[in-house]
Amino acid sequence: MKKPELLVTPKKVEDISRLIKAGATAILIGEEKYGLRLAGEFNRDDIKEAVKIAHDFGAKVYVAMNALFHNDKLELLPDYISFLSESNVDAIVFGDPAVLMVAREVAPEMKLHWNTETTATNYFTANYWKEKGAKRAVMAREINMDSIVETKENADGEIEVQVHGMTCMFQSKRTLIGNYMEFQGKDLKVEGRSKDRTLFLHDPERDAKYPIFEDENGTHIMSPNDICIIDELEDMLDAGVDSFKIDGVLKSVEYIEKVTALYKDAIDLYLEDPDAYQDKKYYYIQEIEKIQPMNRKLDTGFFFKETVY
Repeated sequence: MKKPELLVTPKKVEDISRLIKAGATAILIGEEKYGLRLAGEFNRDDIKEAVKIAHDFGAKVYVAMNALFHNDKLELLPDYISFLSESNVDAIVFGDPAVLMVAREVAPEMKLHWNTETTATNYFTANYWKEKGAKRAVMAREINMDSIVETKENADGEIEVQVHGMTCMFQSKRTLIGNYMEFQGKDLKVEGRSKDRTLFLHDPERDAKYPIFEDENGTHIMSPNDICIIDELEDMLDAGVDSFKIDGVLKSVEYIEKVTALYKDAIDLYLEDPDAYQDKKYYYIQEIEKIQPMNRKLDTGFFFKETVY
């Protein structure tokens, strides 16, 4: 049974070595201009430094280019992709076919991971993008465990699954928060783009708070709970899922470091002794609940069709 990659999202360069020492074997970074809902902003100098640090530890670096690109941004793609290739980035994460087409021209050796966050729901689609040149498909967050396993069993390329963290429920290119504040006669600096990200939509009926923020790509509304599947990894490990992602959006490095270490321990334990993993499941959940933010419950997302937002 192969060991899956453990992919995490650092907030800044200084976090990288900590997260790799905790167990991460790959990191996902990028610039807001090209990537969606990043844990932190990494400019070109940061990306170069991130590659150096990660590669020294034997870890991989993926850069997010999964934004939706309009015509006015297409001219930026060749230079950026060439830069990533020259910086020895291990793969580009994309959703827009424009990225794939430009990469073919300027960096044909660059590995590509297809991620639209919502439309990777079956193995035919995964295999379609494999034929087009994507090494990996990132599965949608809204499909269940059986579908993930079936997809992996029939996929020609790699499969990535998010196992921990918040997910995006809604995105609009419109600056909805800014428009609302303006309507209310209030001044909201969307410049710097609400980096503290402390705004919430509150649903008193469900007692749920949905984080909401704006950036260069528009408005994003996030899930009120965090996925946590640390005690349900068996089926995906048995199926050979290639990459488990821990999303660190709106989380501290201390939180991601602890969660990464727990997932590494859980994966290693199951591969070594499945019965011991069964016995330790409750411990893993307890340890994560100790550091979980008060306003964010843990759930299993759509893995077992239990969550309704």
